[in-house]
Amino acid sequence: MKRTASKFVNTLFGLMAIICLLIPQTSIKAQDNQFGNWYAWFNNIKFNAKWGMNNDIQFRAGKNWNENSLILIRPGVNYYVSANQTASAGYATTLVTHKLTGDQPRLTEHRIWEQYIITGRLLNIPVQHRFRLEQRFLKRPDESVFTQRARYFIRGIIPINSPLQQPFNKGWFLALQNELFFNIQNKDNVNGSLFDQNRAYAAFGYRFSQKYDLEIGYMNQFSKRNTQPNLLNHIAQIAFYTRL
Repeated sequence: MKRTASKFVNTLFGLMAIICLLIPQTSIKAQDNQFGNWYAWFNNIKFNAKWGMNNDIQFRAGKNWNENSLILIRPGVNYYVSANQTASAGYATTLVTHKLTGDQPRLTEHRIWEQYIITGRLLNIPVQHRFRLEQRFLKRPDESVFTQRARYFIRGIIPINSPLQQPFNKGWFLALQNELFFNIQNKDNVNGSLFDQNRAYAAFGYRFSQKYDLEIGYMNQFSKRNTQPNLLNHIAQIAFYTRL
C-alpha cells in the first residue's frame, strides 16, 4: 500500500509541478503573498437511487478575521447517472466584504453552475474527477458584469491504516487535491486571461464513518490578476464532510 500511495503522491505533485511551469514567468516574479483561513461544510443527501441534493457553506477570511471575508453558499440537485457518475446543477451566492466591521461596501456574486463527477481509482487509490461550469454574475460598486468559468478538480484519499483494496469506513487518511480554473467567456470582465487560478491542497483527516469526515489542511491558491501583482494565498482550511 505504501508503494502505491507513494506513486499517487508523486503523480499528483508531478502534475502540480507541470501546472506551475505553465504559468508565465512574469506571473511568478511579481506576486502578492497573503494568508487566510477557510472553514467549510460539504454535504450530500441521497433521496433515492437517482436523485439527491448537495450543498456547501464556506466562510473565508484573511489572516485576521476582520479582513477580506467571504461567505459562500452553494446548493444543488444531484442526478446519479451510475454508481460512479453524478450530474449536478445549482446556484451559488457569495457575500464579500473587506471588513467584517465598519461601513464597507458589500460586493455580491451570483452563480449558476453545472457539474459532472466521475469517481474511480488511480494507482488503486479512490479518486474523484469533477468538471464544473459556472455562469457568474458579478456585482461591483459601479457595474454588473457576466462571465463564464470552467473548473477541473481532482481529489484522492489515501487511508493511513487501512488496506486500499477494502472499503474505507473509519480511520485516519491523507487527502490530496488540485483544481484549475479557466475564464472561458468575457475574460476581460475578470483578469483578462484564460487562466484564472490554481488551488493545490493537502490535508490530514479522520473518517468517523461512511457518513462523516473531518479534515484540516493547507491550500496554496495562485490567482492571476490583471492590473495588480498576482496573488499567492497561503490558506489553512478546516472542512467537515457529511454524506446522508
